Amino acid sequence: MQPTYRSAAQRLRSDLREGRVTPATFGAALEEIAPSDRDSWLDVLWNIDQIPPDEPELPRGCVPYLPCTAASVLGAVEHAGVSSSDVFVDVGAGLGRAAVLAHLITGANCIGLEIQTPLVRAAQERAHSLKLTRVQFLQGDATDTIRSITTGTVFFLYCPFSGARLERFLDGLEGVARARPIRVCCVDMPPLEVPWLARVPSTSMSVDVYRSLFLG
Repeated sequence: MQPTYRSAAQRLRSDLREGRVTPATFGAALEEIAPSDRDSWLDVLWNIDQIPPDEPELPRGCVPYLPCTAASVLGAVEHAGVSSSDVFVDVGAGLGRAAVLAHLITGANCIGLEIQTPLVRAAQERAHSLKLTRVQFLQGDATDTIRSITTGTVFFLYCPFSGARLERFLDGLEGVARARPIRVCCVDMPPLEVPWLARVPSTSMSVDVYRSLFLG
């Protein structure tokens, strides 16, 4: 990554602490970064120097932490029409980069759900240090806790789990969708074949967005 990009990330981090960053100013800063360098740039901004090892006993069906690319997150946010009035829920948030990116580019409230305690602790500490009061991270198994995220309007999934765990998660998410209209953003996942979700037409090869069919 170019030294000028690193310096720009460090300046923006300082501006975040001072409350001087808006979605417009963040978007302008991001546009100055070459797409091939944006993931590294965001790691500097979010102060990610190393990824903690996965816990040795992840539940069956859970996927080890793997960061989603900035391009995929931005594509999902655009395709789903995420705005400042949304509550963006990152399922399997890891160190929180996707949730923070979604917040900074849209102004939405963001909640990161993560099963691994060290990742949650690291993500929340970073959010606190940057004074991101509209971003929070919760520890727990999303297949159980998703029912309690009743304020969520957009749910982001980047291969957090599969098989029976995914089915359990969707069962819980259906209850949320019965209370309010939601969108579900999936990156690099097989189609979600449940009757209460309708896929939004898209030309993307990696990002799928679904809208709930309940009236709410």
